[in-house]
Formats: sequence, C-alpha cells, structure tokens
Amino acid sequence: MVDDAAGVEECRAAGRQVLAAAGGQREAALGRLAEVGAAHPDLRQHAADAVCAYLRTPADGPANLDADGRRVAGRVLAGLLRPDAGASAVGVDLAGATLVDADLGGCVLAGARFDDARFLGTTSFAGARFAREAIFARALFHGAARFDEAHFAADAVFGRARFRGPASFAGAAFGGLAWFGRGEEEFWEDDPAWDTIEEVRPAEWDEPNEDDPGWPVAVLMGDYQEWTEGGDGARFVGPASFSRARFAGPAWFYKARFGAEATFGGVWFSGPVHLDQPAVDLTDARWAGSADDEPMCWPLGWTSELGPDDANEPAGPQGPSGAQGPAAPGGAAVLVPDGSVAPYARQLADPDPEVRRVGLRVLGELGDARTELRQRVVDAVCGYLRAPLPFHVTGELTAGQAGEVELRRAAQRLLAARLRQGAGAPGEPGGSGRPDERNGPGGPASGAVHWTGMSLSLSGATLVDLDLSGCAVDHADFTAAQFHGVTRFDGSTFQGAVFRLGGPEGRASFHGDVTFADARLDRFRAPAEVLGAVVFHATHDLPTPTPSS
Repeated sequence: MVDDAAGVEECRAAGRQVLAAAGGQREAALGRLAEVGAAHPDLRQHAADAVCAYLRTPADGPANLDADGRRVAGRVLAGLLRPDAGASAVGVDLAGATLVDADLGGCVLAGARFDDARFLGTTSFAGARFAREAIFARALFHGAARFDEAHFAADAVFGRARFRGPASFAGAAFGGLAWFGRGEEEFWEDDPAWDTIEEVRPAEWDEPNEDDPGWPVAVLMGDYQEWTEGGDGARFVGPASFSRARFAGPAWFYKARFGAEATFGGVWFSGPVHLDQPAVDLTDARWAGSADDEPMCWPLGWTSELGPDDANEPAGPQGPSGAQGPAAPGGAAVLVPDGSVAPYARQLADPDPEVRRVGLRVLGELGDARTELRQRVVDAVCGYLRAPLPFHVTGELTAGQAGEVELRRAAQRLLAARLRQGAGAPGEPGGSGRPDERNGPGGPASGAVHWTGMSLSLSGATLVDLDLSGCAVDHADFTAAQFHGVTRFDGSTFQGAVFRLGGPEGRASFHGDVTFADARLDRFRAPAEVLGAVVFHATHDLPTPTPSS
C-alpha cells in the first residue's frame, strides 16, 4: 500500500506528463496512471481525474486532435471505471472533452459530466451504470452511439445532444428523468451557474441546412419560463432505437427531432410522456402511469388502451367499436394504433415517400372533416417538417433528395392552404384547389375550408419555398427555423410569432428572398422587435407596424 499523499502526487505528476508530452511519452504516462489505478483502487479517482484533464484539452482541428493518444486515454479511463471488488465507483468530469472511439461499456460511473463533449468515431456506453446524474447536454456524437442496457439511476440529460449516426438505447433503464427535450438550460435568478455560463464551449452547430453556430448555448430564466418554451431538443439524424427501454420517471422528448426511424417497441413508460414525433414506432409499448401524470402526448395514430379489469388505471381513449383494448401485464396500458383517427395510419413514419405523400393527403382530409382533430393534424405535419435532413436542400440533388424536398413543400402547402383566409378545399396534399395554390382576386374556391385558431410548432424546421401569404395563425414558433428558397409572409397575421429565443441564440435564418409586406407578426410587438437578431442572407423587407386588434 502506498502512502496516500505520495500516490496522489504520483497521479498528478503522471497527469502533467500526459498534458506536456506527446506520442510514446504521453502513452507511457497514461500507462502509468493505469498501473497506479489497478494496483491501488483508492487512487482510481485521482488517476481518472488526470486522464479526464487530458481529454478536456481543446481539439480545434485534425492537427491538434492526437487521435491515437485520445484512444489510449479512453482505454485507460475505461479500465479505471470498470467495477472491481473493494473499489469505490469513480466519477468523471468530461465536460467539453473530445473522445475518440470511446468504449465505456460495462463501466460504473459515480457521477458523469459529458456536457458539450465531442465523441468521434464509434461510442459505446453499453451496459454502463450511472450511479448519479448523467449529463450529456449538447454532446455531439459523430458516429454510431450505443447505450444498450445502460442503467441511469438518476436523471439522464441529453437535451440538445446531436446524434449524427445510429443511436441505440435498447434495453436501457432510466430511473429518473429521461431528458431528450429542449436543450436550453434553466437557471433560477439566484443560481451561481450564471457566473460560468459564458465559459460553455459547445461544438459548433454545423448541421446541413442549419445556420446558427452559437445557439446550443441558451439559458431560460426558471422564474418565468416553463418546459414548453425554448427551441429544440435532441437531434437524431440516423435511426434511433429505444426498444425495450424502461422509463421509471418522465420520458421527455418534447421538441426532439428524429430524421429516420425511431423505434420504441416494447418500451415501458411509468410516468409523464411527451413523445409526439410522427416517425416514432410504439409497437408493444406499455404505459403504467397514473391519472396524475401530465401531460401525456403520443404521436398521432397511437393511443393507450386498458383492459376491462384495469378499473384503477387511467382510462385510455376507446377504439372505433367503443370497446376497451387489451391490457399489458401488471395492469399497464398497451400502446395501440388509434382507430379514432382512421384512415390515417401513421403513414408519415413510412420510409416510402409515396406512402408519406398519401399520408399527407389523408391528414388534410381528416382535418377538413373533423374540427376537433385539426390542431393535432397541424402538430403532426409540423413534426414532419422539423425532421432533420441529412443533405443540403440547395444545389444539385439526386432524384431521391429532390423527392424529399418536394414532399416537404407539399406538407407546407397542406398547412398554408388551410390557414389561408378564404382557403378553398384542397385536391392535392396541401393544395388549395387552384393551379397556383393560392386564392386569387376572384375569391375562394368552392367548398372553402379554413382552419382557425391553429398554432405552428416549427422550431428548428428546414422550410423550402414556404408561402404563408394571407394566412391567419394563432401562435407560431419559428425558433432557429431555416428558410430556404423564396419565403412569403405578405398579408399574413399572427397573434404572436417567435423567430428566436430571448437573446441572439436560436435565431431563424432566411437563406433566400423573403417578403413581409402588410404582415402582422404579433399583436403587441413591432416587426423589428419580433425579427431582431434574425439573419437575412438575401433581399427582404419589413412589414409596417399594425395596431393590435
């Protein structure tokens, strides 16, 4: 057994060498830290702190990356974190760190800070156990990320995390809050964290079609804001799997974005849920919450149903025949296709673009026929428009990419045709019944259908040739939305439209020409205030202020 003070100093000396040396000398110093941790479990935390200090050093580009050194450091850290009889669990502070091909599978972490971390290559936390809060806020995963069978004993914070490759949380267990929702941090007025917020250095926001490099860092005042405010949540470009995961607390995916299939099959929910993205598949999922768990929000096309013996459980919507559906083991409700919104059958989640095109038409017709479903239809279409695209929408496109962009235009037309005052009954997805998709001087088409009082949730959306001219909207959230092509707001009226968060973060960008002629963007605020900090890359005008009504 070494003297504690001498052992700590040895760890610190090795850590200084790791920071100062390079190549083989650095790897030798990392090896010494591994040896100390293996021989003296009581020094593992000090050894891990030294490794983390190196991984937190800036890596501004390939020349400063030292990928080999970071791989070795990751392997040393994993050895210090894997369970060993008689050793206490080790915590890590890797906020802002850069890791390469990190494999922390099977590790036990007493505390875990990975906020603003960059994970290059493949990343694995499969089977890892997080004993306390695990923070991955604004983390960026460049490649595949695995959290299969991971156990989060406390809160798991993934707000504003970006997954550029496949992400799997299959079989993961969330003991506290599972936070994949909006990524802005919320501080109370007297929180000392305000003093250090300017030190946060997230990975630059350089996603295709999205233009706001600084907006991952945004703070909401806890005294005045609520969870429904803010801009964006976790961003999944590739397929995401939460199959068989267990959520003991709230499962919060509000404002998360899924760009591909999102599988939640066999999941067990035990608390409040907000999961409304149309790409989500909830086959065989269960909900065992109570009537006090609010809000409960499922994607359009899914609902929870209870069996006749579940009298003490919250009642779910009835199927088309009026009978209650099957019960899951233990009295939990089963997530089943929602017959009350037929003929829509979750077509917006289908990989076939033609099926999605049909789904758009069905949704439009469903809202035309049933007033009570209109806002839910609008929310589903907005969710579709918020899905991130893995390619740039400008320049040369493949046939498949051009088809995806045209589907996005069709979804926009669906909304505009119903929100436009005096709108006509559509014949195509988003069509108004007129060749130019608009109401001409002759007035509305026959069988006019105008959806009044609708709100748009389009934060982070990529919009192409959006034409909301002449539309009447209640509230609209365009926080960090990206407008490509020609955009029209002329003659539109909003009770309130938001194009940014409170500061310069999360501002919308217009990449093409835009007109606001005769538009009213807010009942009480001047256009210049509404559009403050918004970026215009081409010609634009500002509407003349209109008195509130």
